[in-house]
Amino acid sequence: MDLLKQALENEQVILDIRSQDLSSIFHEAIRVSVQQQWIPAELAETVEQALLQREQTAPTAIGHSVSIPHAYLEGLEKPRVIFVRLAHAVNLGAPDGIPTRFLFFMLGPPGDAARHLDTLASIARLMSDDEFRFDAIRAQGHIDLTAALDRYLRRTAQPIESISEPVDGLDYTGRIGGGLMADIRRRVAVYRSDFKDAVHQKCVGSALFLFFACFTPTITFGGVLAVQTGNEIGVMQMLIATAFCGIIYALFSGQPLIFLGHTGPLLVMTVILYKLCAENGIDFLPAYCWVGLWTSLFLMVLSLTDACCLMRYFTRFTDEIFVVLISFIFIYEALRWLFGVFNRVNLGSYDTALFSLILTLGTFFIASGLSRMRRSRLLRSNFREFLSDFGPTIAILIMTVIALFFRGIELDKLNVSEVFSGTKDRPWIVPFWSVPLWVPFAAIGPAILVTVLVYLDQNITARLVNSSDHNLKKGVGYHLDLAVVSVLTGICSLLGMPWLVAATVRSLNHVRSLATMEVVVKPDGYKHERVLHVRENRITGLVTGVLIGSTLLFLPFMKVIPLAVLYGLFLFMGIVSLVSSQFFERLSLWLIDPALYPSTHYLRRVPAATIHKYTLLQLICLSVLWLVKISFLGLLFPLFIAGLIPIRLLAGRFFSAEDLAALDAEEEPEEEETHWAA
Repeated sequence: MDLLKQALENEQVILDIRSQDLSSIFHEAIRVSVQQQWIPAELAETVEQALLQREQTAPTAIGHSVSIPHAYLEGLEKPRVIFVRLAHAVNLGAPDGIPTRFLFFMLGPPGDAARHLDTLASIARLMSDDEFRFDAIRAQGHIDLTAALDRYLRRTAQPIESISEPVDGLDYTGRIGGGLMADIRRRVAVYRSDFKDAVHQKCVGSALFLFFACFTPTITFGGVLAVQTGNEIGVMQMLIATAFCGIIYALFSGQPLIFLGHTGPLLVMTVILYKLCAENGIDFLPAYCWVGLWTSLFLMVLSLTDACCLMRYFTRFTDEIFVVLISFIFIYEALRWLFGVFNRVNLGSYDTALFSLILTLGTFFIASGLSRMRRSRLLRSNFREFLSDFGPTIAILIMTVIALFFRGIELDKLNVSEVFSGTKDRPWIVPFWSVPLWVPFAAIGPAILVTVLVYLDQNITARLVNSSDHNLKKGVGYHLDLAVVSVLTGICSLLGMPWLVAATVRSLNHVRSLATMEVVVKPDGYKHERVLHVRENRITGLVTGVLIGSTLLFLPFMKVIPLAVLYGLFLFMGIVSLVSSQFFERLSLWLIDPALYPSTHYLRRVPAATIHKYTLLQLICLSVLWLVKISFLGLLFPLFIAGLIPIRLLAGRFFSAEDLAALDAEEEPEEEETHWAA
């Protein structure tokens, strides 16, 4: 590592070579090295030929986007390491299929080959660190690279934490509030960086995307609640709750990448409670308040008793079913709205319906296309990055402007009040004391069901966000998150505002909007994306909450946005979350020629027939959950989600431990062992 550090400090760095083939890359690197007097001019051609000959014998691309060309020749007086970064990644035959972006030229006299083995091993360890690779991509010169190396050394030199300290946040401490305090300590240590790391254009794009992504369901759920609860709770309350809870959660939560929102199951619970109150002649809001207060108390008890540790029994099996279910809900709502538009039109007058379809699909395709712009070769890299980060926002603006040019076509717009007001003339604090004495105790029953739902929604979403696939670095905060949701539930109940919980699709899209991805290309051509780095911060959630709150001051201007555009965003979020699921990937195998199956880790380890049976089991569970959600059993939805745990445990009787280890693993195993050649 000393030789590498010396090379960076001595400015032996060549950045952004634009050559696209091995010979040209070597030629340019040697030319610059001669110019900088790192290599004698008379040896330039000899070194270049030696490097090329070595590559023909055995490629030096080792994986993780790294290649280590080396040559040891008479005339080279001392060992050198020269760091080279390519402007565009080039496929040099790495065993993991990742195109090479970084080259470390190792040069020296013949006797240095053995000495360089330690340096080679150090480079391998260094470049397997996702955070350093991310820094290396963004580095502007040797100073940035040296600083990144220093951070890596400090990070890897830190002593291992005591085993008594929860590492993943799901270890039972045996102490009241033990898990909660561990979460607080873990997050306080990185609290300042949660704000510093937000200074990046990616965070601006993420906040704007999240605003539109969250504003649409906020308005939609608020409108439905207003209808279903006789205007007791409506759009205005939903906007205030989403803004207020979003700001508080962003500031004090354990995992600020999670975003709070109203959900379909919570809507079902609220509507059922309203109908029960109406049938029994009970004032809805006071009863609603008591249910919420009990729920708040139960959630706090669960937080203080380390109950989140029960999430250890949830695995990828249950997580995938849940995220696909929520993704289906988003896609279903978008398509249902479109079909509703077509059903409302008069025969022979389809202008509104067709234009709505164009706006919805246009928003979807523009957002999808721009989000993939980062991998394009068009335009400059910084502009591609900008288009990718701001893709959804750009899509909304483009399609809204197009809609404004066709004022003659009547379109559905956001239906919000132009003034700041409540749905009914009532005090801000719900008069919870105005109900008969038996009502607070009767509220315990519904509160238990709401508690189970909130507990599962919150923690399953937290598991999905904290997944090892996302490569997060700052730690988790399950118990702290639940405590914050508990407090917010109590406040919303007292104010007669809707309950909020972790919104799965919006949270996952929040993570992806902040992620830097790398494309892994297998030898058979199969491609998949892997998260390299996520810009973990609190500002995006905070700004989103502020922006949603600001709409209360600009409600008339929000009415120019067609609903078709916002449902196009619904479609985008649902499909992005759906296709990124391994469950969907395995489901798509049913339509693929077995001879053309991709080279995934589970297909190499598990027979295809077993994979199909496992996927079928998940599909059956998913179908049952969907039917429960849309039926009169909706109130019992959280119990059916919890029922996925014993189903997964029973699966061990029908699948071998080896097969389940491959299909239900928390993270993908290492693809191949890396082979080294001196």
